[in-house]
Amino acid sequence: MSVANIRRSYDWSELHESNMAAHPIDQLDKWLQDAIRLDVIDPTAMTLATVNANGQPSARIVLLKGLDHKGLVFYTNYMSRKGQDLSNNPQASVLFYWAGIERQIRVEGTITKTSYEQSDKYFHSRPLDSRYGAIASPQSLPISREQLEKRMQETIATSGSQPSRPNFWGGYLLQPQYFEFWQGRKSRLHDRIIYTLTEMGTWQLDRLAP
Repeated sequence: MSVANIRRSYDWSELHESNMAAHPIDQLDKWLQDAIRLDVIDPTAMTLATVNANGQPSARIVLLKGLDHKGLVFYTNYMSRKGQDLSNNPQASVLFYWAGIERQIRVEGTITKTSYEQSDKYFHSRPLDSRYGAIASPQSLPISREQLEKRMQETIATSGSQPSRPNFWGGYLLQPQYFEFWQGRKSRLHDRIIYTLTEMGTWQLDRLAP
């Protein structure tokens, strides 16, 4: 089958301005709880888009690990490709896509690192093997499988049962300035409701044409 002929109708739900939360983080949390309750696969997975110093965009999946009115938190290796991008250009966008409930959320904003204390607290909450893996992996650098597994075994042997968080690994906070909530609708007349942060620090709500 030609990919041009792959399509489906969207009719799971609808979105109205009158039902939207006053703060977009609260609306995001509401939809996230819906996704969790409805057993959407990987509900916290979000596509993170960054741009490097040469203006080249790239995207990858990361997991949401914190959410409040300050913004969205995820964790990674600061020396990775995304870490290098964010060091040069601390602007980013994330996208949640939940196909089973025909919803997307796009968030755009500025990136800052989380505190040492917050990064430490999350690192030590991870499964032990995940902590070893974060230490052992020189993320985004060329490596063979054999070299990676050797580094993992060396890390296990030298780090003990309570490995410390390495300085090159920690959290990022996306401080949002823009949200778009997308709900699929019939005839491709999708609902698109946006929140834009004003100069007064309030959120303005508008509808966009699909």
